[in-house]
Order: sequence, then C-alpha cells, then structure tokens
Amino acid sequence: MPTVAITGAGTGLGKALAFEYAENGYKVYLLGRRTEPLQLVQHQITEKGGKAEVVLCDVREIASIQIAFQRIEKLDVFINNAGIGIFGPIDDYDVEDIDATLNTNVKGTILTVQSALPLIQESKGRILTIISTAGLRGKVNESLYCASKFAVRGFTEALQQEWADEDFTITAVYMGGMNTPFWKKSTHVEDPSRLKGPEVVAKQIFAEDDGRKEIVVDR
Repeated sequence: MPTVAITGAGTGLGKALAFEYAENGYKVYLLGRRTEPLQLVQHQITEKGGKAEVVLCDVREIASIQIAFQRIEKLDVFINNAGIGIFGPIDDYDVEDIDATLNTNVKGTILTVQSALPLIQESKGRILTIISTAGLRGKVNESLYCASKFAVRGFTEALQQEWADEDFTITAVYMGGMNTPFWKKSTHVEDPSRLKGPEVVAKQIFAEDDGRKEIVVDR
C-alpha cells in the first residue's frame, strides 16, 4: 500500500487531500499540532475502510518534526501543506506576526522537506509544496504572506534544479483562495463561501500528482 504524509491535515485542504488519497488506496499519515481534528479525520477515513495514522507535529519546531518522521517507516508522497496567513497593510505587522508567518510557512517547509527526504529518496517518491497564487505575484494587503510564499516557490524551484538528475521529484502547487477555516480569524476575504471548496482542489492535485514540476489549479 502506498503512503502519503500531509502536514496541516486536520482542516481545509490538508483534510481534503487526506480523504482523496485515502479513497485512492493510500495509507495517510495525518500530521498537525492539534490532536482532536486529526483524530476526527482519521475516524472518518477508517470508517470508510481506509488507513490513517495521527502523527503530532509542529512544523515550527525541529525536535517535533524529527520525532514525527521517526514514526514513519515508509513514505511515497510528502505533501507540505501546513501554512498560516496574516493579512493587512505593511505597517500593521508586528514582529510576532512576521515570526509566526515565516516560521510556519518558510522554516516549516524547509525543515519538513529535510526530514522527509531520506524516506522519499528510498521510495523514489514525490514531494509536493502547497504554495498558492501568492507565490506568483504580489497582492494588496498580503505583503507578508506573499513574501513567505515567494520564498517557498524559490525553495521548490531550486530543489528542482538540484534534483534534476535524481529519481525522486518535488512539485510546486499553485491555487487561489478556498472556502476553508484558513479565513476564520481574518476579514481579508469578506465572503469565503464564494470561493471553491478544497475538495475540488484536492481532486485535481491527486489527479496530477505524477512528478511534474507544477500543478496549477489557479494562476
């Protein structure tokens, strides 16, 4: 049975990806900071006959990441999905906002890819980084978020060059906003319900997860 590990798997796109891969025969490692939503996703997967395991992991902390990946014996796909967004004009951001965004979106991406890499090398597998269209162009009141996502884009493209002759791959995934809990504590998007659901995005990602350089849901 192929395996996939997904960070931020308790809600939103991570949750939708977990369901999609489980429905297509993957054992899913559900990584995240909070036990309750991860256990709920696990229960829903196993109820339908799928296989899922909860692995607590805070992508901001190297020790937490290392312990999490020690629990994974085999890995075919790693999806770096965990991320946060803090929005507003540049003069509204304080140091805590900057640290939280960069530690989660950038540092978290780099550290988890480092930890997943030995397993992916062994399986000749695939890594996907969830970037969003904020990694393609600047947007009003998203300077901090865009800075983090441009960094992840650069990181991904650099590794594509670095691994050009290897038998494992890394894919950049770009999508626009989705109707998920991502917007729960933000007024940046007035009506998230008008956005597409994460289930649609997850289906496209799974369908195109073949080692290509980019999966573009929205540009």
